[in-house]
Amino acid sequence: MNKDILLCGVGGQGTVLASNLIAAAAMSGGDIVHSAETIGMAQRGGSVTSHVRIGTHAYSPLIPSGKADLILAFEPAEAARNLGYLKKDGMVIVNKMPVKPVTESLKDTGYDGTDLINYMKNHCPHLITLDGESFVQTYGSAKYLNVTLLGVATGSGRLGLSAETILQEIEHRVPERFRETNIQVFKAGKEIGEAYAIN
Repeated sequence: MNKDILLCGVGGQGTVLASNLIAAAAMSGGDIVHSAETIGMAQRGGSVTSHVRIGTHAYSPLIPSGKADLILAFEPAEAARNLGYLKKDGMVIVNKMPVKPVTESLKDTGYDGTDLINYMKNHCPHLITLDGESFVQTYGSAKYLNVTLLGVATGSGRLGLSAETILQEIEHRVPERFRETNIQVFKAGKEIGEAYAIN
């Protein structure tokens, strides 16, 4: 399998854990994986971008512009910022709830993510939007957003990995006290993704 996946969000959303789960699941299936993180002021809500390249086609860990099969975006502005990586027939899966930057608290710009979501609806033929905040409220914490998006990607068929391999890595890598909820969240996200599955 050859697959280029870009994950983007802000510090604290679990972007790196999600990319690690994808990479580990691919390696467990015998695939070659290159990955890298670009982390800004992550502890202060800065941008976090993870590149995961699966297969023999990749000779470096960074995805070239216009080559990403899938963008998993934890926040609308980060999705828009990284659209240049998406290939023509690629898919974007985005959480529509914004994380407002510090500049928003200093000067009310009105940023709520709506304009960016509308832009993506008009420019991304393969787009799944998720009301992540409402979804994870059922499970008591926004910390489950990363595994939710991973479930959606798996269910859509665009990730190229089986649910079983992802669940195995959740079992191995998520602390025991959070494990069962992460499994439930992943399965619920997968059901959402299945509505958009590739035929």
